[in-house]
Amino acid sequence: MANKINYQYRITKYNPDLRNLNGEYTKEEWISPTQIGRSFDGKVFTIKDYLQVEKAYIDTVISFIKESKSKSLRVIQLERNNKLLQDESSELFEEKFKNIVLEEDLLVNETEITIICKMVLRDYIYCHLISSSNFFVHFASDYYMFIGSNQPCSNAVHFARTNNLFVEEYQSPYYLTEEDIIRMVEWSAKNEEIVLGEEKLSNVPLKEIRKALNLSEEHPVVGSFPINSENKDVFQKYIKHKFDFSKHNYYLWSGS
Repeated sequence: MANKINYQYRITKYNPDLRNLNGEYTKEEWISPTQIGRSFDGKVFTIKDYLQVEKAYIDTVISFIKESKSKSLRVIQLERNNKLLQDESSELFEEKFKNIVLEEDLLVNETEITIICKMVLRDYIYCHLISSSNFFVHFASDYYMFIGSNQPCSNAVHFARTNNLFVEEYQSPYYLTEEDIIRMVEWSAKNEEIVLGEEKLSNVPLKEIRKALNLSEEHPVVGSFPINSENKDVFQKYIKHKFDFSKHNYYLWSGS
């Protein structure tokens, strides 16, 4: 991300007046659609209640996108909840979840963004949505959402508030500039997930990494990416560890 995004907001269904001095929310509320049917504050949380709040979140995202003049966004840090995706019996499952083809770095339009937001909020997938260094939507657990734009988006802020959401000026904890990002080559034993070793990457041109990983110029190269025999030479030039694919699986990890 080359330019700093100056307008950043935390958007939630949680009233900031109900936070203590440490910023902790003090009222018990639902934090996931999996809690439909439970009682909160003496009232049963119904699917109708859930869908109303979900719609407010998604419509707010679209409102920010339109005011920011971002016609399309890019999917990054994509993860799938395969167990949930395979359960078509859930009342929250929709046929369109099967039909949309998602992949890392995919450029998506407004219709696809609406479906993706719905899938994230229902825990079917996890991802962030970005547009170069000008706009982002970051989703977090417990129905926290962060939106950043190079426009103040006063109309979208008003829209969110009139739809019973709370908007606070707040820097996203997932927002990283290129200067903030640390990149490591990590390796684990075959068929194992435990990291056995790692080595920091330094002074590698971002353009070179993107080319090796087949990523667009817009992708910030944040997340975890497999390193294989086809792209290893790009990374081997910058680390001392010698790749041995007969013993290890290798990944590029990028974050803070």
